Amino acid sequence: MLHWIEAIIFTVVLVFTIYGFFHPLYIRYRLIKIANPENRFDKPLKRITDAVTSFFFLTCSIKKERFFLGFVHFFFLYGSLTFDTVSFNHVLEGFNTEWNVFGHGWVRRFHSCWVDIFAIMVLVAVLYFIIRRYIFRPKSYTYPSIESAIIYALLITVTITFLLYEGAVIAQNPDHAYLSFVGKAIAGWFPSDPLVVKILWWIHILNVFLFVLYVPRSKYLHMIAGPVNIAFQDYHPKGIIKPLDIENSETFGIVKVTDFTWKDLLDGFACIDCGRCDDYCPANQSGKPLSPKNLIVHLKNYLLKEKKGLLKGESSQLQSLMNNIYTDDEIWTCTSCAACMHVCPVKNEHLRKIIGLRQSQALMEAKFPAELNQFFRNMENNSNPWGFGSATKGDWAEDLDIKTLSQDSAVDILYWVGCAGSFDDRGKKVSTAMVKILRAAGINFGILGQEENCCGDQARRLGNEYMFQMLAQENINIIKQYNIKKILVTCPHGYNTFKNEYPGYAKSLGIEDWNVEVIHHSQFIAELIQEGKLEMKEKINASVTFHDPCYLGRHNSIFDAPRSVLSQSGAKIREMKKNRYHSFCCGAGGGLMWTEEHLGTRINHIRTDQALEAGTEIIATSCPFCMTMLDDGVKDKGKDEECGVKDIAEIVAQCLSL
Repeated sequence: MLHWIEAIIFTVVLVFTIYGFFHPLYIRYRLIKIANPENRFDKPLKRITDAVTSFFFLTCSIKKERFFLGFVHFFFLYGSLTFDTVSFNHVLEGFNTEWNVFGHGWVRRFHSCWVDIFAIMVLVAVLYFIIRRYIFRPKSYTYPSIESAIIYALLITVTITFLLYEGAVIAQNPDHAYLSFVGKAIAGWFPSDPLVVKILWWIHILNVFLFVLYVPRSKYLHMIAGPVNIAFQDYHPKGIIKPLDIENSETFGIVKVTDFTWKDLLDGFACIDCGRCDDYCPANQSGKPLSPKNLIVHLKNYLLKEKKGLLKGESSQLQSLMNNIYTDDEIWTCTSCAACMHVCPVKNEHLRKIIGLRQSQALMEAKFPAELNQFFRNMENNSNPWGFGSATKGDWAEDLDIKTLSQDSAVDILYWVGCAGSFDDRGKKVSTAMVKILRAAGINFGILGQEENCCGDQARRLGNEYMFQMLAQENINIIKQYNIKKILVTCPHGYNTFKNEYPGYAKSLGIEDWNVEVIHHSQFIAELIQEGKLEMKEKINASVTFHDPCYLGRHNSIFDAPRSVLSQSGAKIREMKKNRYHSFCCGAGGGLMWTEEHLGTRINHIRTDQALEAGTEIIATSCPFCMTMLDDGVKDKGKDEECGVKDIAEIVAQCLSL
């Protein structure tokens, strides 16, 4: 038992520790509350389940690509949970040494062994992370090392002081050894002296309290905020951008920190600083200034640095985020591929922050890469990025005798050709191949011709929400006018826009009965083959590697359909190392098709190298932008005679002998 003076001191220290733990949590909660509201409270059971399973089963960390690193985190987690119970018990011992949350039976025996095992595992895990951070030092470990050094030191001292205390207790009373093998081994180091036990108890409990005080003030707050962030994740497809209220808003996008939502600010405190987002970001990996991790971390640091003014609502603290926190080169080099979001273990949402910043720059400041001036003029004047007259949009089909809906709207499916399929010479070949496939399968289809506008994807991801809404409204009206129920697209960007974004925007226009099925040509061709409507008369008998377009694969989880089509064509499929959910972007997404790649290595060159490493004769894809970027990459590498780039529609048309 502690002397009554010690008990008073201990009580004061305990109360201070409890206050010191919860006060920074309260401050961070208040900081999060300064942002805009957002409803993330639907599906409560699923949210709770996802948070609990990610915490206890480490589904957020134990991934195939980083299995060992995630497994080491397992020892951290369960070592921490084990020591939490031990520490709680030690707090009770400060008031009464006879109290024990484990009792004195088999539970305490088992726990005495369990805690020794995890004490060793924690020390091994800390040693591994020290070596990894300070010797091998991965590129993505950019956070100040002192913070990690402090937490590593505290983990080591908490663990070692516990083992020393355990040994001293056993030396005084061997009956308390139970199944503790480490305690037994070191008990001989200590005399049977209650003073030694008390001194080591004080040393250990003060180390525990220091750890408790430090966690909410450090990046290790993610141990608490991470599961909470997972509980409030967005269950919609990653590629969705919510409509702005253009008519009734004074500001657009993200200008100051309060323009974010509370979930955006929570992301900062949940960030693990693991750097996975940087490791998979094509912009970052190609040497560009964008760091998805720093996008989150810098926001958190700004909140903490300016917390006094922000909590008081001082307008001087509500400065523009651009140039004070973020730079133009950061936000305009993002391809919107969402690789960062897919690999983030705590479900941080980087993409919508970047798009929000772009919206404020494009709509309020008219600040964007110079090349986009022509792009926006083309879109405004002719409703397509190439700038060709909208009246010529159906010219590619003049010799194919394709009916337009203005001639006959009684069709089963509308083939939305898209801008690339209408104006780009390479894209026209894909459109022609697709028409041949549809006719071979006996599909009753039509096109819009000159009535077809750009879907608006590129404008929206470049921040020009006004232009997107103008195009979307025209397209929605046309689709409603012809009572279209099914749309076929060859562009994943159009697929994502029609399927995921038009329904929300149609609802904002007061259209509640929007019920249009959208299908990508890779899916449609796979269905036609499965139903026996297409006969593959010839086989290509060539090695083929398939490049997963970001907006088809990672954004919309369509992976098997294009591979199924290729396998039916006789292709010998050779996968790239980065495929499916971890496919490396071609570099054209996020509107960057229309900008110059001034910084770092060209992203399409990196992806082309990855494709060539697979040892393939054909690089297949199912996106017009990807096809252009990969085709340019192969030519730039001087490999165009050895390796061709084709859309899956072209391959199928070849196999059908059309």
